[in-house]
Amino acid sequence: MKPAKEAKKYAKTLINVVGIDGVPQALAELAVIENLMLKSRDFRSFLLNPAFSQPDREKALKQMAESAGLSEKVVRFIMHLSEFRIIAALPEIIKIAAAIYLEKKKRAKAVVLTPIEINKDYEERLKRSLKKLTERDVDIEVVMEPALLGGILVKVGSTMYDTSIKGQLRLLKDELIKG
Repeated sequence: MKPAKEAKKYAKTLINVVGIDGVPQALAELAVIENLMLKSRDFRSFLLNPAFSQPDREKALKQMAESAGLSEKVVRFIMHLSEFRIIAALPEIIKIAAAIYLEKKKRAKAVVLTPIEINKDYEERLKRSLKKLTERDVDIEVVMEPALLGGILVKVGSTMYDTSIKGQLRLLKDELIKG
């Protein structure tokens, strides 16, 4: 099976195991594991290497889960991924599970690139506008991008809304070339 298909299958399994309301907490806990895997080569090797026995892996994970405050369901899920050697796909599983969760909750996440700090009033107006466009409640993540000359770039899912000066100049150039 292809990695993307497997990641989607395991993301759906995670949602079924923790329940739709438990997804945000589970994703936060899985992000802790993912960060630990990125920071510690030994921990990543421990989860990926078949030389470690399943009982040893389980014992160590349970001890780590206690200190990190991870839930039993997430620990079992990590054990399952480790046992079937799918743990390397954890970042993709997290991403797909988050997308499925947002879809089920009729929510969307928007990443807003802006050259300057935006105030709360503008952010609320932007949320209302995006809600009209997407017909979903929108969570906004603002990212400062000093390279933008002016305007903003908004990415919702795979759709990009470009109101930057550079984007507008590009559109004008295209129109002039077309004649």
